Amino acid sequence: MARSAILNVMVQAAMKAGRSLARDFGEVQNLQVSLKGPGDYVSQADKKAEEIVYTELRRARPDYSFLMEESGVVEGSDSQHRWLVDPLDGTTNFLHGIPIFAVSIALERQGQIVAGVIFNPAMDELYTAERGGGAFLNDRRLRVSGRSKLVDSVIGTGVPHLGRGDHGNYLLQMRNVMAEVSGIRRMGAAALDLAYVAAGRLDGFWEEGLSPWDIGAGIIMIREAGGFVTNLDGEQDVIESKVIVAGNEAIQRALLKTLKKPV
Repeated sequence: MARSAILNVMVQAAMKAGRSLARDFGEVQNLQVSLKGPGDYVSQADKKAEEIVYTELRRARPDYSFLMEESGVVEGSDSQHRWLVDPLDGTTNFLHGIPIFAVSIALERQGQIVAGVIFNPAMDELYTAERGGGAFLNDRRLRVSGRSKLVDSVIGTGVPHLGRGDHGNYLLQMRNVMAEVSGIRRMGAAALDLAYVAAGRLDGFWEEGLSPWDIGAGIIMIREAGGFVTNLDGEQDVIESKVIVAGNEAIQRALLKTLKKPV
């Protein structure tokens, strides 16, 4: 597949950071047996990966702004372009030696996501998408699932945990969804969940309380793979609402309806 210059920059940054994470992941697995645990080490791995991404992107486009999970906002002189960076999506998985984590980078132009890269170094899976150019996994074109009924579908989600989210509301949503689908999966890395929807591995996905860096790349990945992404009200403003419901046209519509069922 042919990539634009800007997408090549993003791929290079994600893969360089991913290789750093892969090395640190091996050390984290060894640290599992220690009394102290690998928490401090993971924090350093996260920050190191973000610094790699920042350095690579800043070198290529020095005027662009940044919104990063660890470092927050870095204003650039070009107010039309902004990078959304999650250097380690799936930190808890990484911490526990589970090989489901990723580097996620999205490019926002005038408030619209125009390119995205998601890289899982543990599985050597590189997802890329650019507006109008399609979505790809390691150069293979992606399409969302063709299933049309929830009863045949496997749906991904993110489960709120200690100190996060509205547990009561989520349990109501889960009760409604679990009664209508073939299966529910919680992977622990929202960027990869969305990439899996684009690849047709998951038929749909929903989660609340997400940050722009969690979903930026996944949004364009799904749309370029022929899928639909909205918030719970069916609106396109996903990043500001921090809520995402995704799938192919039929499944996304049915999932929305199910999530909004009255108690």
